[in-house]
Amino acid sequence: MGKDVIIACDFSSKNEVTDFLSLFQGRKPYVKIGMELFYAEGPEIVRQIKKMGHAIFLDLKLHDIPNTVMKAMRVLSELDVDMCNLHAAGTAAMMQAAITGLTRADGSRPLLIAVTQLTSTSQERMQQEILIDKPLDEVVMQYAQNAMRSGLDGVVCSPLEAGKVHQVCGNQFLTVTPGVRFADGDVGDQVRVATPQMAKQIGSDYIVVGRAVTAAADPVAAYQRCIDEFIG
Repeated sequence: MGKDVIIACDFSSKNEVTDFLSLFQGRKPYVKIGMELFYAEGPEIVRQIKKMGHAIFLDLKLHDIPNTVMKAMRVLSELDVDMCNLHAAGTAAMMQAAITGLTRADGSRPLLIAVTQLTSTSQERMQQEILIDKPLDEVVMQYAQNAMRSGLDGVVCSPLEAGKVHQVCGNQFLTVTPGVRFADGDVGDQVRVATPQMAKQIGSDYIVVGRAVTAAADPVAAYQRCIDEFIG
């Protein structure tokens, strides 16, 4: 697949993220803005990075009652982001309400994807802590099908599950996969991981890469390595 590499800009301030993005002279990588940066700087940071010319995945993982999510998505739709997300565990009613809120008067909307199971979740943790006894892979596929039937564009999943999601939901259903590390990198707190090249082979559409790029001695070179391995 290999559509694009998304850099997870997990910074705590406007200065940090703008200094980081300034390293990419003449290039405009797709970026992910998560909770840390959004909560620190508010919606204005989204507007500023958008004005700089970057595509934005706004990663806030909404999960609440349907009416609350609908109203929140209505606000987010005005920020002109390219992609946003929610938790599939919120059920079909919540996901359908999110689409309603996200859709603008002219019918346009950002891509909407659903988190299946976090890449920090293992089979053991899922069974022992949240009391889901089904195999993790089966749970991810069920969540993906629920999202597809609810009208969403894709899911966030481990790269290890991307190929099967396409088998179950079709090749047009997007797989956005964090948990990507270089073969010689640190996996950190994630347990279901793959390299960019493995993610491409398995079938990821987008990979989300954070510390492997943002904490690298040469972030631009690390980003280019991701591009070469995943899209190349």
